[in-house]
Amino acid sequence: MITFDEFKKIKLVAGKVVSVEDHPNADKLHIIKVDIGEENPRILVAGLKTHYEPVDLEGMTVVVVANLEPAKLRGVESRGMLLAAQDGEVVSVLTPDKPVSPGAKVL
Repeated sequence: MITFDEFKKIKLVAGKVVSVEDHPNADKLHIIKVDIGEENPRILVAGLKTHYEPVDLEGMTVVVVANLEPAKLRGVESRGMLLAAQDGEVVSVLTPDKPVSPGAKVL
């Protein structure tokens, strides 16, 4: 369990997927560029390759953890985390149900 104050430290924002590439050194990873309202898109590495084709993610508005410590995944630095729900074999990227701007705060 975490406290509400600990939860409030997590910065969740909306982001628009700009591009998606297969990770050259991993079977299950995509390299995703996401516009979260900053000067340059963020690079995220996500294990969605077996669930989504790049064309299905491009242009999608997603929910991103924007203040996660960067991590190198198979040699590529990921600067956030794209959120998804998993139910057995089904993986579904979390998206807002109405249009929102990149960088919009997720409450």
